[in-house]
Amino acid sequence: MGFVIRWIFAFVLLAATYNPTQWNYVRWATDNLDTNLSMTVLLGLILFVGYIIYLRATLRSIGIFGMILILAVVGTLLWVLFDQGVISLDNPSVNAWIGIFALSVVLAIGLSWSIVRRRLTGQADMDDVDE
Repeated sequence: MGFVIRWIFAFVLLAATYNPTQWNYVRWATDNLDTNLSMTVLLGLILFVGYIIYLRATLRSIGIFGMILILAVVGTLLWVLFDQGVISLDNPSVNAWIGIFALSVVLAIGLSWSIVRRRLTGQADMDDVDE
């Protein structure tokens, strides 16, 4: 259940930043930059903090190579689904949602990887700690 919650938060973070609907930060910020600059900056910083948390944890646990590898696996899975006729890539809105889904999976796996690794191997990851 922990992975699902991490994935949902990653998906919400990415979708809140940009999605093909009118309900996203990028579109709202461009429309309201002149009238609500302080709110635009505040919401942008809150999203930025979310990205820092996810990206820092992901980079520390699986690194760039791991991120690329997971993205390749998700991309290949989408390729198989396309070849089997399960999904169609004709609609740009659906493509954007698929991209948000793929990136959110990468972030969720990155955030969860230390926990999975500890359960599989019994080895705990340790951050640099000054004593």
